[in-house]
Amino acid sequence: MTKKSFPLSRVYGLLEPGPVVMVSTARKGRTNIMTLSWQTMLEFEPPLVGCVVSNRNYSFNLLKTTRECVINIPTVELAEKVVECGNTSGRDIDKFPALGLTPVAASLVQAPLIDECYANLECKLVDTRMVNKYGFFVLEVVKAWIDPAIKDPRTIHHQGKGIFKVDGDTIKLPSRMK
Repeated sequence: MTKKSFPLSRVYGLLEPGPVVMVSTARKGRTNIMTLSWQTMLEFEPPLVGCVVSNRNYSFNLLKTTRECVINIPTVELAEKVVECGNTSGRDIDKFPALGLTPVAASLVQAPLIDECYANLECKLVDTRMVNKYGFFVLEVVKAWIDPAIKDPRTIHHQGKGIFKVDGDTIKLPSRMK
């Protein structure tokens, strides 16, 4: 065998589940954005998304209290703003003006969409059974938006410790799935 032992602290980079997203929340007229890369699809119809938010994060109590958010999906062009967002706390600053991002009113939740992101998913919290133990929120996507002008969005994927991969080539293989 030519394989070698791999550090458990780096397993995250092997299993990273999807694109880095920006989660927006709102409460009592104040908005916030957090960068998130621990999310996964749980169900297709209705679309359910599971995500992990640390209880040390400012957005944890906002999401738990309001029971709604918007998952905003940025492209690689926003990578520096995504990282800056993740390196600052909404306790200290209003991230929308600080990062030069544009809030847009959502249709079914109070949290705003981020206009610069190519897709936005309005979500409602539907299951909190694992929130206290794991910080795992189950969200139902109740409305989805996409910018049709962006034909081939290139999302970023966190590998850990400041390393990201960018979506690249697309391949199509035969499938019996409909």
